[in-house]
Amino acid sequence: MRTLVIETSTAACSVALIEAGAVIAAAHEVVNRGHAERLVPMIAELPGGGRAARILVDCGPGSFTGVRVGIAAARGLAFGWDAELHGFSALSLIAAAAFAADPALADLAVVLEGGHGEVFMQGFAAAPFAATDAFASLKPAAARDALGARAAFGNGIRHLAALDDTLPLRERLPDAADAIRLLAEFATLPPRPIYGRAPDATPPRPRQLVPA
Repeated sequence: MRTLVIETSTAACSVALIEAGAVIAAAHEVVNRGHAERLVPMIAELPGGGRAARILVDCGPGSFTGVRVGIAAARGLAFGWDAELHGFSALSLIAAAAFAADPALADLAVVLEGGHGEVFMQGFAAAPFAATDAFASLKPAAARDALGARAAFGNGIRHLAALDDTLPLRERLPDAADAIRLLAEFATLPPRPIYGRAPDATPPRPRQLVPA
């Protein structure tokens, strides 16, 4: 089954076509906030216009706007093509790619840019590949303490580096082509955003009338 992968959760925007266990086409660009402008043209430039029977989309956590752009495009294409649609997490994608690049790693943490000076963080083990804890939104000092002796990967490591330049930190952005490394159970999430934080704004409470 041909699979289109859409990844828009960070400053990077990437797409890939996977078939028969191989990446047959891919594109990856650092667009910062230009996902809405670049995503659809990047898909259109893939073989067959990117058409696939299955679509995988990065649900975050990460950029609020980027995640929503990717999921909206995936939902629209899935409806138009009558394709299966599933989600995955940027955290597991980066972890799987990092383990593949360095087989000596036994465990690691992924640290992504969060909001309000926080980072999204989750730990993973290599063999068997699995999350070792739930992901959380943490202040950099708390993330540094939770990291321990593990290496950290992601685009949020600068916040930890500012606290301790001796930590084993490696900058990494997610890439749609790395979805080929995800186990099936990590690529079947509901296609809806993973925000990682409670909303900053909450609806106002109804005013209570005070009897005269």
